[in-house]
Amino acid sequence: MNEEHDFSTDEYWMHHALSLADKAAAQGEVPVGAVIVRNGEILGEGWNQPITLHDPSAHAEMLALRAAGVAASNYRLPGTTLYVTLEPCPMCAGAMVHARVERVVFGAFDPKTGAAGSMFDLLTDERHNHRLTVTGGVLEEACAESLRAFFRARRQVSAKPVT
Repeated sequence: MNEEHDFSTDEYWMHHALSLADKAAAQGEVPVGAVIVRNGEILGEGWNQPITLHDPSAHAEMLALRAAGVAASNYRLPGTTLYVTLEPCPMCAGAMVHARVERVVFGAFDPKTGAAGSMFDLLTDERHNHRLTVTGGVLEEACAESLRAFFRARRQVSAKPVT
Protein backbone atom coordinates (compact mmCIF):
# COMPACT_ATOMS: atom_id res chain seq x y z
CA MET A 1 0.00 0.00 0.00
CA ASN A 2 1.20 3.50 -0.74
CA GLU A 3 1.84 5.63 2.35
CA GLU A 4 1.89 9.01 0.57
CA HIS A 5 -1.89 9.08 0.02
CA ASP A 6 -4.58 10.23 2.42
CA PHE A 7 -6.58 7.09 3.13
CA SER A 8 -9.47 9.08 4.63
CA THR A 9 -9.83 10.66 1.18
CA ASP A 10 -9.67 7.19 -0.38
CA GLU A 11 -12.49 6.08 1.92
CA TYR A 12 -14.55 9.16 1.05
CA TRP A 13 -14.36 8.44 -2.68
CA MET A 14 -14.88 4.71 -2.15
CA HIS A 15 -18.13 5.51 -0.32
CA HIS A 16 -19.12 7.49 -3.42
CA ALA A 17 -18.25 4.49 -5.62
CA LEU A 18 -20.38 2.29 -3.34
CA SER A 19 -23.34 4.63 -3.87
CA LEU A 20 -22.86 4.18 -7.62
CA ALA A 21 -22.74 0.40 -7.12
CA ASP A 22 -26.16 0.71 -5.50
CA LYS A 23 -27.45 2.20 -8.77
CA ALA A 24 -26.20 -0.86 -10.62
CA ALA A 25 -27.91 -3.20 -8.16
CA ALA A 26 -31.17 -1.25 -8.50
CA GLN A 27 -31.02 -1.95 -12.26
CA GLY A 28 -30.38 -5.66 -11.67
CA GLU A 29 -26.72 -5.29 -12.58
CA VAL A 30 -23.76 -6.61 -10.59
CA PRO A 31 -23.14 -3.83 -8.05
CA VAL A 32 -19.86 -2.25 -9.08
CA GLY A 33 -19.35 1.51 -9.07
CA ALA A 34 -16.44 3.67 -10.20
CA VAL A 35 -15.51 7.33 -9.97
CA ILE A 36 -12.54 9.18 -11.48
CA VAL A 37 -11.19 12.12 -9.53
CA ARG A 38 -8.63 14.78 -10.37
CA ASN A 39 -7.66 17.51 -7.90
CA GLY A 40 -10.54 16.58 -5.60
CA GLU A 41 -13.17 16.94 -8.35
CA ILE A 42 -15.20 14.23 -10.06
CA LEU A 43 -14.17 13.93 -13.70
CA GLY A 44 -16.33 10.91 -14.51
CA GLU A 45 -18.34 8.16 -12.88
CA GLY A 46 -20.15 4.99 -13.82
CA TRP A 47 -21.75 1.80 -12.61
CA ASN A 48 -22.07 -1.61 -14.19
CA GLN A 49 -24.58 -1.58 -17.06
CA PRO A 50 -23.72 -4.35 -19.53
CA ILE A 51 -27.23 -5.83 -19.33
CA THR A 52 -29.01 -2.46 -19.45
CA LEU A 53 -26.92 -1.14 -22.34
CA HIS A 54 -26.55 -4.49 -24.16
CA ASP A 55 -22.81 -3.87 -24.10
CA PRO A 56 -20.28 -6.34 -22.67
CA SER A 57 -17.80 -3.49 -22.22
CA ALA A 58 -20.17 -1.38 -20.07
CA HIS A 59 -18.31 -2.05 -16.83
CA ALA A 60 -18.32 0.69 -14.20
CA GLU A 61 -14.71 1.60 -14.92
CA MET A 62 -15.23 1.80 -18.68
CA LEU A 63 -18.24 4.09 -18.30
CA ALA A 64 -16.32 6.28 -15.84
CA LEU A 65 -13.36 6.45 -18.24
CA ARG A 66 -15.63 7.43 -21.14
CA ALA A 67 -17.30 10.16 -19.07
CA ALA A 68 -13.94 11.46 -17.83
CA GLY A 69 -12.53 11.54 -21.36
CA VAL A 70 -15.47 13.65 -22.51
CA ALA A 71 -15.17 15.96 -19.47
CA ALA A 72 -11.43 16.39 -20.04
CA SER A 73 -11.78 16.58 -23.84
CA ASN A 74 -8.97 14.05 -23.95
CA TYR A 75 -8.64 10.27 -23.93
CA ARG A 76 -5.57 10.65 -21.72
CA LEU A 77 -6.32 11.22 -18.05
CA PRO A 78 -3.03 12.04 -16.29
CA GLY A 79 -3.19 13.06 -12.66
CA THR A 80 -6.38 11.08 -12.03
CA THR A 81 -7.34 8.45 -9.50
CA LEU A 82 -9.97 5.87 -10.36
CA TYR A 83 -11.89 4.47 -7.39
CA VAL A 84 -13.78 1.22 -7.99
CA THR A 85 -15.57 -1.13 -5.63
CA LEU A 86 -14.17 -4.32 -7.22
CA GLU A 87 -10.68 -5.06 -8.46
CA PRO A 88 -10.58 -4.25 -12.20
CA CYS A 89 -10.77 -6.99 -14.83
CA PRO A 90 -8.20 -7.23 -17.67
CA MET A 91 -10.36 -5.17 -20.07
CA CYS A 92 -10.73 -2.31 -17.61
CA ALA A 93 -7.10 -2.49 -16.50
CA GLY A 94 -5.97 -2.22 -20.12
CA ALA A 95 -8.15 0.83 -20.68
CA MET A 96 -6.71 2.46 -17.55
CA VAL A 97 -3.18 1.91 -18.82
CA HIS A 98 -4.05 3.40 -22.22
CA ALA A 99 -5.81 6.37 -20.57
CA ARG A 100 -2.73 7.05 -18.42
CA VAL A 101 -4.72 7.00 -15.17
CA GLU A 102 -2.21 7.71 -12.41
CA ARG A 103 -3.67 5.62 -9.63
CA VAL A 104 -6.38 3.02 -9.05
CA VAL A 105 -7.95 2.36 -5.66
CA PHE A 106 -10.24 -0.63 -5.33
CA GLY A 107 -12.32 -2.18 -2.59
CA ALA A 108 -12.93 -5.92 -2.91
CA PHE A 109 -10.36 -8.26 -4.41
CA ASP A 110 -11.44 -10.47 -7.32
CA PRO A 111 -9.53 -13.77 -7.11
CA LYS A 112 -11.06 -15.07 -10.37
CA THR A 113 -10.47 -12.23 -12.83
CA GLY A 114 -8.74 -9.43 -10.90
CA ALA A 115 -6.09 -7.70 -12.98
CA ALA A 116 -4.59 -5.52 -10.22
CA GLY A 117 -2.66 -8.33 -8.57
CA SER A 118 -5.10 -11.12 -7.68
CA MET A 119 -5.10 -13.13 -10.91
CA PHE A 120 -3.12 -10.84 -13.21
CA ASP A 121 -0.96 -7.80 -12.54
CA LEU A 122 -1.57 -5.68 -15.61
CA LEU A 123 -1.51 -2.25 -13.96
CA THR A 124 2.07 -2.43 -12.72
CA ASP A 125 3.61 -4.69 -15.38
CA GLU A 126 7.02 -3.28 -16.29
CA ARG A 127 6.49 -4.19 -19.94
CA HIS A 128 3.97 -1.34 -20.24
CA ASN A 129 5.22 2.16 -20.91
CA HIS A 130 2.74 3.42 -18.28
CA ARG A 131 2.17 1.87 -14.88
CA LEU A 132 -0.36 2.82 -12.24
CA THR A 133 -0.03 3.06 -8.50
CA VAL A 134 -2.42 0.50 -7.01
CA THR A 135 -4.10 0.52 -3.61
CA GLY A 136 -6.40 -2.40 -2.87
CA GLY A 137 -8.70 -3.27 0.00
CA VAL A 138 -10.12 0.19 0.76
CA LEU A 139 -13.50 -0.41 2.45
CA GLU A 140 -12.97 -3.99 1.36
CA GLU A 141 -15.63 -5.52 3.63
CA ALA A 142 -18.35 -3.05 2.62
CA CYS A 143 -17.54 -3.55 -1.07
CA ALA A 144 -17.46 -7.35 -0.75
CA GLU A 145 -20.71 -7.38 1.24
CA SER A 146 -22.44 -5.35 -1.47
CA LEU A 147 -21.55 -8.07 -3.97
CA ARG A 148 -22.40 -10.95 -1.61
CA ALA A 149 -25.81 -9.45 -0.79
CA PHE A 150 -26.61 -9.00 -4.48
CA PHE A 151 -25.77 -12.59 -5.37
CA ARG A 152 -27.45 -13.93 -2.22
CA ALA A 153 -30.69 -12.16 -3.21
CA ARG A 154 -30.36 -13.43 -6.76
CA ARG A 155 -29.95 -17.02 -5.58
CA GLN A 156 -33.02 -16.70 -3.32
CA VAL A 157 -35.15 -15.47 -6.24
CA SER A 158 -33.98 -18.28 -8.50
CA ALA A 159 -34.49 -20.90 -5.75
CA LYS A 160 -38.17 -20.02 -5.17
CA PRO A 161 -40.54 -22.62 -6.61
CA VAL A 162 -42.82 -21.50 -9.40
CA THR A 163 -46.47 -21.61 -8.32
